[in-house]
Amino acid sequence: MKRTMLFVALAVASSFAIASTCPKLMKQIDDALPSAKVGATQMEEVKKLRAEGEAHHKAGKHGESEAALNKAKGILGIK
Repeated sequence: MKRTMLFVALAVASSFAIASTCPKLMKQIDDALPSAKVGATQMEEVKKLRAEGEAHHKAGKHGESEAALNKAKGILGIK
Protein backbone atom coordinates (compact mmCIF):
# COMPACT_ATOMS: atom_id res chain seq x y z
CA MET A 1 0.00 0.00 0.00
CA LYS A 2 2.79 2.43 0.91
CA ARG A 3 4.57 1.60 -2.35
CA THR A 4 1.43 2.35 -4.35
CA MET A 5 0.92 5.68 -2.60
CA LEU A 6 4.55 6.59 -3.20
CA PHE A 7 4.30 5.66 -6.87
CA VAL A 8 1.16 7.78 -7.32
CA ALA A 9 2.78 10.73 -5.54
CA LEU A 10 5.88 10.51 -7.73
CA ALA A 11 3.80 10.23 -10.89
CA VAL A 12 1.79 13.33 -10.00
CA ALA A 13 4.93 15.27 -9.06
CA SER A 14 6.66 14.38 -12.32
CA SER A 15 3.60 15.47 -14.32
CA PHE A 16 3.78 18.90 -12.74
CA ALA A 17 7.51 19.12 -13.40
CA ILE A 18 7.04 18.29 -17.07
CA ALA A 19 4.08 20.67 -17.37
CA SER A 20 6.12 23.56 -16.02
CA THR A 21 8.90 22.92 -18.54
CA CYS A 22 6.73 23.75 -21.55
CA PRO A 23 6.22 27.45 -20.69
CA LYS A 24 9.97 27.83 -20.09
CA LEU A 25 10.71 26.37 -23.51
CA MET A 26 8.10 28.63 -25.15
CA LYS A 27 9.66 31.68 -23.48
CA GLN A 28 13.14 30.71 -24.70
CA ILE A 29 11.79 30.48 -28.25
CA ASP A 30 9.85 33.74 -27.97
CA ASP A 31 12.92 35.56 -26.62
CA ALA A 32 15.10 34.26 -29.47
CA LEU A 33 12.72 35.02 -32.35
CA PRO A 34 13.41 38.76 -32.78
CA SER A 35 17.14 38.25 -33.29
CA ALA A 36 17.02 34.82 -34.95
CA LYS A 37 19.30 34.42 -37.93
CA VAL A 38 17.35 31.81 -39.88
CA GLY A 39 15.78 31.78 -43.31
CA ALA A 40 12.10 32.42 -43.97
CA THR A 41 11.34 28.70 -44.37
CA GLN A 42 13.03 27.89 -41.08
CA MET A 43 11.23 30.76 -39.34
CA GLU A 44 7.89 29.42 -40.57
CA GLU A 45 8.81 25.97 -39.23
CA VAL A 46 9.83 27.42 -35.85
CA LYS A 47 6.56 29.34 -35.56
CA LYS A 48 4.58 26.24 -36.55
CA LEU A 49 6.42 24.10 -33.98
CA ARG A 50 5.99 26.81 -31.32
CA ALA A 51 2.22 26.90 -31.90
CA GLU A 52 2.06 23.10 -31.98
CA GLY A 53 3.96 22.92 -28.70
CA GLU A 54 1.60 25.37 -27.03
CA ALA A 55 -1.46 23.48 -28.30
CA HIS A 56 -0.09 20.19 -26.97
CA HIS A 57 0.71 21.84 -23.64
CA LYS A 58 -2.83 23.15 -23.31
CA ALA A 59 -4.17 19.68 -24.18
CA GLY A 60 -2.05 18.12 -21.44
CA LYS A 61 0.24 16.32 -23.89
CA HIS A 62 3.45 17.58 -22.35
CA GLY A 63 5.76 15.02 -23.89
CA GLU A 64 4.58 15.96 -27.37
CA SER A 65 4.78 19.64 -26.45
CA GLU A 66 8.38 19.32 -25.31
CA ALA A 67 9.32 17.41 -28.46
CA ALA A 68 7.93 20.14 -30.75
CA LEU A 69 9.41 22.97 -28.69
CA ASN A 70 12.83 21.33 -28.49
CA LYS A 71 12.81 20.85 -32.26
CA ALA A 72 12.08 24.57 -32.66
CA LYS A 73 14.91 25.40 -30.25
CA GLY A 74 17.22 23.24 -32.34
CA ILE A 75 16.38 25.14 -35.51
CA LEU A 76 17.07 28.41 -33.70
CA GLY A 77 20.33 27.06 -32.28
CA ILE A 78 19.20 27.46 -28.65
CA LYS A 79 20.94 25.12 -26.24
